[in-house]
Amino acid sequence: MAGPYDLIVIGTGPGGYVCAIRAAQLGLKVAVVEKRPTHGGTCLNVGCIPSKALLHASHAYDETRHGLAAMGIKATAELDLAKMLAFKAEGVKGNVEGVAYLLKKNKIDPYHGTGKVLRTGKVEITFMNGTQQTLEAKSIVIATGSEPARLAGIEIDEKEIITSTGALELPQVPGKMIVIGAGVIGLELGSVWRRLGAEVLVVEFLDRILPGMDGDIARSFQRMLEKQGLKFRLASKVTGVTKGEDGKLRASIAPAAGGDPEAVEADVVLVAVGRVPYTDGLGLAEAGIAVDGKKRILVDGQFQTNVAGVYAIGDVIAGPMLAHKAEDEGIAVAENIAGQAGHVNHDVIPNVIYTFPEVASVGKTEEELKSAGIAYTVGKFPFTANGRAKVNRTTDGFVKVLADAKTDRILGVHMIGPNVSEMIAEAAVIMEFSGSAEDLARTCHAHPTLTEAVKEAALAVAKRQIHM
Repeated sequence: MAGPYDLIVIGTGPGGYVCAIRAAQLGLKVAVVEKRPTHGGTCLNVGCIPSKALLHASHAYDETRHGLAAMGIKATAELDLAKMLAFKAEGVKGNVEGVAYLLKKNKIDPYHGTGKVLRTGKVEITFMNGTQQTLEAKSIVIATGSEPARLAGIEIDEKEIITSTGALELPQVPGKMIVIGAGVIGLELGSVWRRLGAEVLVVEFLDRILPGMDGDIARSFQRMLEKQGLKFRLASKVTGVTKGEDGKLRASIAPAAGGDPEAVEADVVLVAVGRVPYTDGLGLAEAGIAVDGKKRILVDGQFQTNVAGVYAIGDVIAGPMLAHKAEDEGIAVAENIAGQAGHVNHDVIPNVIYTFPEVASVGKTEEELKSAGIAYTVGKFPFTANGRAKVNRTTDGFVKVLADAKTDRILGVHMIGPNVSEMIAEAAVIMEFSGSAEDLARTCHAHPTLTEAVKEAALAVAKRQIHM
């Protein structure tokens, strides 16, 4: 390992390691700085990957208990939580080792320690043993991601009062769990522990779940989750959590608009009120790097900060905190640094909730179109009318296509149902190429597939769906 480098990337989450690899492909000499002993950031270590393992395993457990009999399969299920957690850990191990291999394959130098930007072209690394080293580079990319947001007055111990990190490691199924926040993280992890046997109460400050998602989707999804046993307290807030002499937690829950609180018992409280950029210790103020009121680093259209040669991507800048958004930004900034024309279309970034059924969306919601005064048409098609869904008995949900009323250009697609995490890519592709509902409707889809619901929803924009 030796400098100087063409590029140093601070953070090896999805944005950072992808940026480093793309830069190396383009011939740049690259180093990465990572504070964890393993690469992959929050996503691979304590986020997207382990949560998907538990979502998959808990669904298989629930399906064995409640779904297989209807298909003529007699089976019983016994939960071995320790083995399920080991299954999750093995999946994480395979992924982080894969990233380490890719960095080595692309001749990228890894440094394990915390990185600090001193100024243009200089990064200081503090290693675990306290020693320091300064590296030089023509360009620096900050890709340090985010961390769970905290609530004032609620102390996290990651054992009983937990963030998403602790929710992935509970040694036993809690009897009662309170989830603070009805966003993606809260609903995904709440649904995991509900399927494994916990009573789950979700408390949300707003009067709806999934803030920012299409209202149609959110209302339907809440009904589905309630059928699965999740309970909701909307327009409510948790003002504090205490532990009694009996060892039980008691959450004080009050109306969001004000009023008398109620004490609700729980074994575990999950704080899932969003995430905040991880920018502490990076030396931003000392280096003169500008941030906004939410601690997000300010960048221009090329992802460059106000300090020449210093760039930022992913969760530390504005936009949705999604791994694939960070990946695309990582590729774009690497290409820009190498003298190419990297670009990200931030209007076409899919968002997925990996519960069962799944939720997926891309583009504008109805609420956003109404607010902007854009005239639009709607096409909806339910999975109850889809042949594959009917025969599989997975008919909960629908596909919704929003198109410009004048041009027919697709402005947004929203889905709730089985496997929609895979289906949303079709919508993203056609929107990336400015396609119309008519284009989608005239594209032949294989039968019998769930994706036929997408075609039918596009046909429904012009009120000519076939199977309704």
